[in-house]
Amino acid sequence: MNARHSLFFVAVLFLAPAISAQQSSPPKQSGDSSIELNVVVTHKSGPPISGLKEQDFTILDNKTPRTITSFQAVDGSKAPIEVMLVLDTVNAPYSVIAYERGQVDKFLRSDEGDLDRSTSFAVLTDTGVKSPESFSKDGNKLSAALDQSSVSLRVLTRSAGFYGAAERFQISLQALRAMVKREEGFPGRKIIVWISPGWPLLSGPAVQLDEKERQQLFADIVNLSTMLRQERVTLYSIDPVGTRGSVGNETYWQNFVKGISKPGQAQAGNLALQVLVTQSGGVVVEGNNDITSLLQRCLSDTRQYYQIAFDAPAGEQPNQYHHVEVRVAQHGLTARTLQGYYSQAQSGSPLVIPTPVNSGDPRMR
Repeated sequence: MNARHSLFFVAVLFLAPAISAQQSSPPKQSGDSSIELNVVVTHKSGPPISGLKEQDFTILDNKTPRTITSFQAVDGSKAPIEVMLVLDTVNAPYSVIAYERGQVDKFLRSDEGDLDRSTSFAVLTDTGVKSPESFSKDGNKLSAALDQSSVSLRVLTRSAGFYGAAERFQISLQALRAMVKREEGFPGRKIIVWISPGWPLLSGPAVQLDEKERQQLFADIVNLSTMLRQERVTLYSIDPVGTRGSVGNETYWQNFVKGISKPGQAQAGNLALQVLVTQSGGVVVEGNNDITSLLQRCLSDTRQYYQIAFDAPAGEQPNQYHHVEVRVAQHGLTARTLQGYYSQAQSGSPLVIPTPVNSGDPRMR
């Protein structure tokens, strides 16, 4: 047995509890014929634009124009929207966790605690995600609950190498699944703002996947992408660290943003937090540690947006990827929305990430 597979089997045993939890869910198939988009239109910078009509939009599905089957300009102040703020203590450095909490507390108490959106918060720890308070527009009530919540520093350290990184990845991914699952049945739009520098990418030259591993990973990518779309979840991420000296490693996730269409393209980086954020139509906010104002910036997307639907083409093969593009006729405006979907999405085997030969790669941290 060579070194790579020896380490791989250790990793499988190490992640066995997480894998078993995923295996308990039966396979699921999505037969959606209508694709619904929440579209935010802005200038290159600035608040969302209102007043646009159906004829101002063009929908491209794999570069093919699609007929718009329904259109609505949404006034966010009247729409059912839930906002979940996630404080990530698993992937954030020790030095910023207290600051992160203080900034969220400041946001909740702003405007005398009168929140525009039904909001809650969750804390991600080594033992999973905890949401001690239900959704409310009473920011003071939520702030009091946050002050009383117990946030223990993570046990997993950066010196734990790949094994610690793999477990943090699994904890983070399972937490996202749990929060999306929790939103089943709520008819409105959901916003999840994840305050974190990101999850371990577990990708790079040191990670070599065989065919079975890529198939498993592709199935997980399809499943999570479909869950987010069906539950109308838009992800946002705020890096609490702010400006940092090393740019290369912090932007490595951008190599995985493009949607993948077959198992042979699958890498763990396709499930990076920032990648999921971008693909869902949200925004990755980096380079500024004023979390309070950044939260306000992210949630400004909910003030005015457009709900647009079109029919997916018939006769598709399962798990066929479609890239979605929304164009706006008016010059200088850009549209941001879901970047793609999988037709007849089918889930499969649970995610297993093999161990790289060189766990000292900074992209694993």
